Amino acid sequence: MLSDRAKIFVQAGAGGSGVVSFRREAHVPHGGPDGGDGGRGADVVLICDPSLRDLAHFRRRAHFKAARGGHGEGGNRHGASPAELRIAVAPGTVVDDPLHEASYDLRVAGERAVVAQGGSGGRGNRRFATPTRQAPRFAERGLPGEEGWIELRLKLLADAGLVGLPNAGKSSLLARLTRAQPRVAEYPFTTLEPVLGVLEGEERQLVMADIPGLIEGAHEGAGLGHDFLAHIERTRLLVHVLDLAPVDGSDPVANHATVEAELAGHGAGLEGLPRILCLSKADLVPPERAEVAAADWRERLGESVLEVLVTSAATGQGLEELGAAVLRAVPPPAEDPDRSGEAPMPTAAHRVYRPGGAESFDVAPSPNGGFRVTGAAVERLVARHDLENPDALRYLEERLRGLGVVRALEAAGFSPGDDVEIAGTVFELDPGAPLT
Repeated sequence: MLSDRAKIFVQAGAGGSGVVSFRREAHVPHGGPDGGDGGRGADVVLICDPSLRDLAHFRRRAHFKAARGGHGEGGNRHGASPAELRIAVAPGTVVDDPLHEASYDLRVAGERAVVAQGGSGGRGNRRFATPTRQAPRFAERGLPGEEGWIELRLKLLADAGLVGLPNAGKSSLLARLTRAQPRVAEYPFTTLEPVLGVLEGEERQLVMADIPGLIEGAHEGAGLGHDFLAHIERTRLLVHVLDLAPVDGSDPVANHATVEAELAGHGAGLEGLPRILCLSKADLVPPERAEVAAADWRERLGESVLEVLVTSAATGQGLEELGAAVLRAVPPPAEDPDRSGEAPMPTAAHRVYRPGGAESFDVAPSPNGGFRVTGAAVERLVARHDLENPDALRYLEERLRGLGVVRALEAAGFSPGDDVEIAGTVFELDPGAPLT
């Protein structure tokens, strides 16, 4: 069975921690700090791989964890930054990424989407040496990588799609037009998943998709059509296959209206795609009746369809004309930049960071007494340092003063020695104490 949906958990690697180290060698009286930095954690990247057909391989594995960065070492040695974790997905995969509130569309081989960024590494104590702080005895911790669930949806990349009611003859037509081998039987819903075939032309090839039969209410979830209508969103032509003589005695006009209503109800521009009407199973009716029906449909539909053709998969009638009509109706990619009106979706290889917003913070009284400070930059700052280390705590107070947090706390009624909560950590802040 075609697997066109998956939900996976991705976890980028954490950054490595910096190290506290001092150079101690014989005959080197003033060695000083030489703690190296931690390496950056590995990103999680989705890669479009044309060798894959669907998302079935995610049934066996749904959790992906990238490697963490190496810790720094003495002698100014930095931790290693491991290679990104690459996850292959089939062409046509749409990624819903709640981590970054974005969607990505992977169609071309090698196209990438960074869905989880690795944490940055911490700085070693060598980075904190200053003329007034010549022997820093603290270093930064590495930050955790991004993690979360993302959803993958596959939309087949086909040039033309065969649509119609169950048992209209779509699979038989696809088998005769291409080398596809869909299952064919006399009962409805024989086709339970989309089937792709390649239509050979003299100068090019086209991919055709047989979409499982639509029924009334398909766009609202009835039958199989709701699951597979998305697979024809990217087609550039629809071939509406209509049974000339339905075995259930239904009216072909009503059947045609049912399918068209479901396409329009699904949206995504399907109602605006060019059409070819294919009157199938002509071998089951007299030739005169088939020609009269074709003439009636041409008059009824007018310019809303490109052509009306009479076909029979059993005898081969009209198949050559249908193949030629599809090749004519689907323009080469260079002449069709719009791709059926789809707005291009961004990849996640690059992101734009806007300064200012990430540095903001809020100060409010804490329900347990003291004050609570919230803000991404402040929370990252606290997460990087060991608050049990007096040197690290003094450095943290310096940074909080530089960011304006101390000033904001004082404006809110803060007194030296009050408890301050940041990122779930409560500590006593005394910015008036000496910082040396």
